[in-house]
Amino acid sequence: MKGLSVLRVLALSAAAAAMVAGSVAASPPDRRCACRNRDGARYELGQVACIRVGGTSYLARCEMNLNVMTWKKLRDGCPTAEIAPMSVPAY
Repeated sequence: MKGLSVLRVLALSAAAAAMVAGSVAASPPDRRCACRNRDGARYELGQVACIRVGGTSYLARCEMNLNVMTWKKLRDGCPTAEIAPMSVPAY
């Protein structure tokens, strides 16, 4: 009888711990958490930016790693827009 009550308490404790862990894992990050670029611009979690350090530039995403906001390098270089020269029709 005593063994059954101990098992019941352990099962309830495990269930309560699982519920708390699930709610903590599902909670959104704090709104104060953000990455900063060298120019001081603020980027929210998940945003992508072109980071320029020294003479190099790369595309990076704002992420959280071990409770610290950080930039994760996605690729070398940054995307650029290019306008092709217009051709003038000959009459």
